[in-house]
Amino acid sequence: MSEEPPTSSLEELDAKLKAARGQRPAAGTKGTEGDTRAGAGLGMALKIGMEFVSAVGVGVGIGLLLDYWLETKPWLMIVFFLLGSAAGFLNIFRTMSGYGYAAGYDAKNADKKSDRTGSE
Repeated sequence: MSEEPPTSSLEELDAKLKAARGQRPAAGTKGTEGDTRAGAGLGMALKIGMEFVSAVGVGVGIGLLLDYWLETKPWLMIVFFLLGSAAGFLNIFRTMSGYGYAAGYDAKNADKKSDRTGSE
């Protein structure tokens, strides 16, 4: 058994760890710009798809329930399918254009609104 301390191997290991940590991005940071764009695009596509499918599903569900209750099969399901589809397309439009998701006072358009109403 040797009595020399194993500090040299620990120092080597520490140096290797520091070198490896320096080569990769820190935790919680984004990767390359292309990775960020691809992830954002995929997230937007999933959001749009889920909003459309859920709007159509809710419309069809309401139509089926009303058809069952009022015994008007399939007319209300068709009407609410069309309404759900319209709501889904409206959600897609609002998502892509950015309308309707900001809460509160809109400082960008405040001057335009006051000019239209005539108040100052």
